[in-house]
Amino acid sequence: MRMNSEKQYFFDNPENIRVVLRIFYAICILLVSLDFVVHRHTEFRWEGLPGFYPVYGFVGCVILVFVAKWMRTFLMRPPDYYDRTELREDAARGGRGDG
Repeated sequence: MRMNSEKQYFFDNPENIRVVLRIFYAICILLVSLDFVVHRHTEFRWEGLPGFYPVYGFVGCVILVFVAKWMRTFLMRPPDYYDRTELREDAARGGRGDG
């Protein structure tokens, strides 16, 4: 019994995390093993290679991360971007802090 009154969430218990990870790994192993058994009707020859879709998905995610990092260079705003906007609006109102 816990003495403090904090709520205990599901993922606060390390044993629950281990159980969820074991279930996740079991599902991954099952899906990879089914990839060798299930016949797929493919359009292109390389789609029939075992493990093609997991590798394709992983490479797609990695490319997505790199593109997002590149886009961050020109989309990122300075940390005080919104503060500066509020200061300009405040100065335009004559320095009054009323909204």
